[in-house]
Amino acid sequence: MSGIGPLEPGEGTTAQDNSYTVHPRSPGRRRAALAVRYARHRRLTLCLAALAVLLAGGGYLYGTRPRQPHPAPTPRPSPAPYPAQVVDMTYLEDLPAAAGAPPRSFRFGVLVGVDSGPPVTVTRVTQPYAGLTLSTDPAAPFRTRAGSARMITITMHVTECGKVPKDAGMPFLDVTLRNTRAIQNHSFILGPRYAQHLSQALKVACSNGVE
Repeated sequence: MSGIGPLEPGEGTTAQDNSYTVHPRSPGRRRAALAVRYARHRRLTLCLAALAVLLAGGGYLYGTRPRQPHPAPTPRPSPAPYPAQVVDMTYLEDLPAAAGAPPRSFRFGVLVGVDSGPPVTVTRVTQPYAGLTLSTDPAAPFRTRAGSARMITITMHVTECGKVPKDAGMPFLDVTLRNTRAIQNHSFILGPRYAQHLSQALKVACSNGVE
């Protein structure tokens, strides 16, 4: 026997397919779900707030921590001065000829001083005129410490009168200086008194006209 439409369940029959069954939520269940959701969000909000407080407090403590001063850089030692910058040569006076000195010889006293820096050694002293020879006492090389001065005696001997000036206008001494920084050649102009005494000594040495 055929019929149209689904069969009606008989009495006492229970449907197994619940997909068509609608269970409307009651107001109490909705409030409970909202409370659970709020509680979850509240815990997350409190955790984020606590984390923000910790970060802010840590940043404040870091920013206000006592700072250790940076150690000052160790200064580099200054290089020693060049010897010509610290050596001074001063003319003192003419001196009597030494006993037993050869003819046409004469002497001068000169003071050599060192202002600062390491000791300076005078390794050579010369003069520019071809007709003269020069020696020093003490003999070069000799050393002078900073803050001190020493007198040296310069002895000159005329070897050829035709090669010396009749009037030494601005004579000088060429000196080689050495310290731990450098070796330098320096010309010292000893002033008008030295020029006058040298000119006079040359005139006396060559007054007889003997070459």
